[in-house]
Amino acid sequence: MRRLARIAVVVALAGCGGGAGSGSGTDGGPRPDARKGSRDGGADIWHPPPGTSWQWQLSGTVDTTVDVAMYDIDLFDNTADTIAALHDAGRVVICYYSAGSREDWRPDAGDYATGAIGKALDNWPGETWVDIRESSVRAVIRGRLDLAVSKGCDGVEPDNVDGYANDSGFPLTAADQLDFNRFLADEARARGLSIGLKNDLDQISDLVGDFDWALDEECFAYNECNALDPFVAAGKAVFQVEYGDATLADTVCSQANAHDFDTLIKKLELGAWRVPCR
Repeated sequence: MRRLARIAVVVALAGCGGGAGSGSGTDGGPRPDARKGSRDGGADIWHPPPGTSWQWQLSGTVDTTVDVAMYDIDLFDNTADTIAALHDAGRVVICYYSAGSREDWRPDAGDYATGAIGKALDNWPGETWVDIRESSVRAVIRGRLDLAVSKGCDGVEPDNVDGYANDSGFPLTAADQLDFNRFLADEARARGLSIGLKNDLDQISDLVGDFDWALDEECFAYNECNALDPFVAAGKAVFQVEYGDATLADTVCSQANAHDFDTLIKKLELGAWRVPCR
């Protein structure tokens, strides 16, 4: 699931501090090959390795001054000009959208068939699960990926890709979710877009070969980080976030660095504020 749907008091974490940086500005730079990652031949798809610095900002006006390899920003809320400015600064730009839910404020909200709209997501007014087996849902996804290409996004971060494990209002199975998530990956790559697997930890062993990187929320808080290790073993970055204040870095960062994750401490609203672990 996503942030706020999993709010809990962060449990006491073993280990001591390690490598927390400042809230903005330079991380100390990525590894030598991390700025661009590797690229597929003709498709030119971005494959970031562990050690890729990044910024995740989904609310507020994007602060374009953070010196990182990759920005992850909202697909709808940002213009092609903002993405171009990030490109001019040497950043890879990943564009966020929700794949497994309908948000009633999005411009394409009317494109879902009525029967494809399911139960509400907890703590997210105006947002409902969708039936990932339904053709109108997949048509919306294709339209969003086309929008990502038209705006100049280098890749996408589809959210809510674990509806089968939640009370969606539909009898979704693990097989349904695997089929949908592979559909997301295939459609993204067909357009030359890099794609990350968001959460969905129970299916990582089946999907690690289909996605270019992973993004996880709160694996340390929930003691489930080992599930992400297959991405690192495959040479693929794990962009990982824990929610809290700067002091959380003292207990999280040494563990995150030991896993070779690219971890940020962020506030729940996902504004510009950040504390990188390396």
